[in-house]
Amino acid sequence: MAIRLPRIVGAKKVPKGYFAVYVGENQKRFVIPVSFLNHPLFQDLLGLSEEEFGYSHPTGCLRIPCDEDIYLDVTSRLN
Repeated sequence: MAIRLPRIVGAKKVPKGYFAVYVGENQKRFVIPVSFLNHPLFQDLLGLSEEEFGYSHPTGCLRIPCDEDIYLDVTSRLN
């Protein structure tokens, strides 16, 4: 017997090896490689998210509470 899970309407697929984050007040979506998770600069951004939202996100998405310009500056250093 199979269990059917409801499909999330409007969900965008993320390629294998990547994940989506939502940044800034406008919650702009960025798809980035999972390798960023190991980098200290990106871990600092994750710390901001933890401080602001904790580990319980009602929407289930990873939100990073910083300006898009700062986020882009940090992630450009990771590439």
